[in-house]
Amino acid sequence: MNDETATPAITCKPGGPYIVNGLSDLKDARGNSVQCKPTIALCRCGGSAKKPFCDGTHARNGFTDAKQADRTADHRETYVGKNITIHDNRAICAHAGICTDNLASVWRMHDEPWIDPDGAAAAAIIAVIARCPSGALSYATADADVPAEDTAPAVRALPDGPYEVTGPIALNDQGWGDGAKRDHYTLCRCGASKNKPFCDGSHWQAGFKDGGPLD
Repeated sequence: MNDETATPAITCKPGGPYIVNGLSDLKDARGNSVQCKPTIALCRCGGSAKKPFCDGTHARNGFTDAKQADRTADHRETYVGKNITIHDNRAICAHAGICTDNLASVWRMHDEPWIDPDGAAAAAIIAVIARCPSGALSYATADADVPAEDTAPAVRALPDGPYEVTGPIALNDQGWGDGAKRDHYTLCRCGASKNKPFCDGSHWQAGFKDGGPLD
């Protein structure tokens, strides 16, 4: 049984899987709870036949965990509105589409600037940002501090996408993106991100499918 009083932690094994210690809440791509041992190895090369767990395929499929030179620049852009300021770092965006699908008047796919902080009420914008799985989006308001999230530690394999990490789970020995949240982030599991270990949406171009034993 895991020690639920300890803070879970993730370590990226060089050229290999995510080594996760102390996690008690893990869900597969179908939302099913997966039993955790005190230490587990999660696939991040995209090739394991036992997803979400590693089966050693990274040693045979040419997986590299190096960041790519042509990755999106790590920079947080700021969009100032009358009632809310929106921050956005494209380098760590998982391209889940939560923002563009739910509030197209603010996140405008084909306009410049692409974010209009005056395109909707501040409360509606805040509600959408709270659902951003990668933590690429954040906000500030003049009349109130952003409340700290109080979320239990959990990892979920998103369908055909990255691992969504929530709550106080340490990510050891990794640099963080500009303005990145430490308690809400997405980790690549398709093996194609140019900004590993973080997801950059490359699973879409790679055509990644979960392909786990349940499929």
